[in-house]
Amino acid sequence: MTTLLISQTNGSAHATPSGHAERQERIEAAARALDHPRFGALMREMAAPGDLELAELVHSPKVMDTIRAIRPAEGIGQIDPDTFVSARSLEASATALGGVLRGIEAVILGEAHNAFILARPPGHHAERDRSMGFCLVNTIAIAARQAQRLYGAERVAIIDFDVHHGNGTQDIFADDPSVFYASSHQMPLYPGTGAPHERGVGNIVNAALEAGSGGQEMRAAYKEQILPALDNFAPDLILVSAGFDAERRDPLAQLEWVGADYAWLTGKLMDIAEKRCSNRLVSMLEGGYDLGGLASGVSAHVGMLLTGEAGPDYDD
Repeated sequence: MTTLLISQTNGSAHATPSGHAERQERIEAAARALDHPRFGALMREMAAPGDLELAELVHSPKVMDTIRAIRPAEGIGQIDPDTFVSARSLEASATALGGVLRGIEAVILGEAHNAFILARPPGHHAERDRSMGFCLVNTIAIAARQAQRLYGAERVAIIDFDVHHGNGTQDIFADDPSVFYASSHQMPLYPGTGAPHERGVGNIVNAALEAGSGGQEMRAAYKEQILPALDNFAPDLILVSAGFDAERRDPLAQLEWVGADYAWLTGKLMDIAEKRCSNRLVSMLEGGYDLGGLASGVSAHVGMLLTGEAGPDYDD
């Protein structure tokens, strides 16, 4: 396999209050893990800024207007109780978007089989009309629509294994049969959406997991619900909202996943990417708030993308 790692030089431009769970140290912890010699074969690039005007592909103008109105000249402004914007947050958002767009370009053009984008802020909670849940714009949703516009990817699948339901991605694509969205998430938990009966126009699959459940329950949910639906959708491109907050140490949730679970799930998504879309899979960081748990999950995920094998015990 050929895996492209796209990193971000200006993640710290998005400042959050002291003690906030979504912080630059997350990126640094994951980056240290990926500096291990076992990842020496990764292709590596730094993200260039993307055009945030593309946000209007999936968001109403209200979203960017609100961000710009609240964004302070210095310091930190507050959009909602959890979501903040600082003077240079949009610079970080632009490079996060540029990173995933470059990842899509690389897999579509055959420069890499798959790609992982290590960037912040996350995006999957941002709905059509509002920023929320640490997320300013829905980066992966913008990227999905741009892949359809630029590369003719008529059928795009987004798989979201963040522990929190991606209400924003579901909100944006619930009426669009050209985009498949599937989420595994703890329920009940923030943001309170993602019940199994929420099916859009038949393009949405939600697998709700109980607090305290682990890899066995996750595997059953994917085998019985998400993977068959994804295969049947026959995507031209698979995008992944890769949150690592289902890891057992995460402070914001109560699932019990370990590194081997992320490796297993990644391998299953790769199998369908190989079968349906010439390995075209692009993954992007969403959540994950325990630094050790995040590093473990990222290592397992990227290790599988790179080698196609579970490799060593990543849960150390």
